[in-house]
Amino acid sequence: MEIGIYSFGERNVDPETGQLISPAERIRRLLEEIELADQVGLDVFGVGEHHRPDYVVSAPAVVLAAAAARTRRIRLTSAVNVLSSDDPVRVFQQFATLDLISGGRAEIMVGRGSFIESFPLFGYDLRDYDALFEEKLDLLLKLRESERVTWSGRFRPPIRDRGVYPRPIQNPIPVWIAVGGTPESAVRAGRLGLPMALGIIGGIPARFRPLVELFRQAAREAGHPVPRLSINSHGFIADTSKDAADTAFPAFKEVMDRLGRERGWGPLTREQFEFSRSLHGADFVGNPEEVIEKILYQHELFHHDRFLLQLTVGTLPHKKVLRAIELLGTKVAPAVRKALGKDREDRGGRGDGGNSGGGRGRDGQKDAAAPSTAVGTPPATGR
Repeated sequence: MEIGIYSFGERNVDPETGQLISPAERIRRLLEEIELADQVGLDVFGVGEHHRPDYVVSAPAVVLAAAAARTRRIRLTSAVNVLSSDDPVRVFQQFATLDLISGGRAEIMVGRGSFIESFPLFGYDLRDYDALFEEKLDLLLKLRESERVTWSGRFRPPIRDRGVYPRPIQNPIPVWIAVGGTPESAVRAGRLGLPMALGIIGGIPARFRPLVELFRQAAREAGHPVPRLSINSHGFIADTSKDAADTAFPAFKEVMDRLGRERGWGPLTREQFEFSRSLHGADFVGNPEEVIEKILYQHELFHHDRFLLQLTVGTLPHKKVLRAIELLGTKVAPAVRKALGKDREDRGGRGDGGNSGGGRGRDGQKDAAAPSTAVGTPPATGR
């Protein structure tokens, strides 16, 4: 299993200074986080696009290009690009350039977006929310398949036998579909043979199993090898479970309560937070042993190939964030890889129950009454 981190470059009040962190300081910290993730052996780092004052990343490829110059092996992905309000030609060119800078480590994760600020900003009508994504994804896939493209659609001027440059090192450059719980989105990813990044940031993860099966069934019916699956979740890691929870809860609450005021859910309580970090909840907040146990538990549910953790849900003490990255890379990831390697040996080399990490398609609990949680919907990684 690949293990990594994603971040939106959250910009909130720094708990250590009581002041709103500056955009320049948040970017500096984010690049330091990516550099450390590479040094401790993590596999992937993703940054997500937003167009709000509480997030500093509106141009993921630019941030990732800066990170590429400071890293050696970690894969660098958007998480996500809001493709519906962007130009697929520019997205492809930016990430092809990132692929060249990084020596073939770039990936594109696209989604429809659960934040909608980009639509009016770039002149798109929210009534076209679904149609925009469908059309622009079609163009993005054609761009990576062929150097010269002829294409026409509703929302963009046609392209008539034009070359699109530069071309990336990876052929094809990986494109993932981010999904937050919509069955139609999971089926689309499977039908296209594209890997799916499933955001589980609330509720009971076991209830997402039917969505994963829809994804895999759609791939099989379309004649594709079973594509890769990533589980993307919120969390925080510290040396002790109490420190992880006490550090993370104020930041989680500030972010979720602010979003709840916009979207109509109530304040996050400590009871809800504690359930969410239990084995059968959605969040990975705890000491390394608790996080290892939970990753392995969810692997039994989903047989996924990748796990990405959003460590900075809100602004947290930077030294503690760096320590969390260190623990994820040096304690959690090696233990998970060892356990899953042993599991494969015990199954006689049969892998993980049918979902092969090599099958890339087109890209090469307690079910009893859980406290309702503010982080249930919608996930910030896409829909």
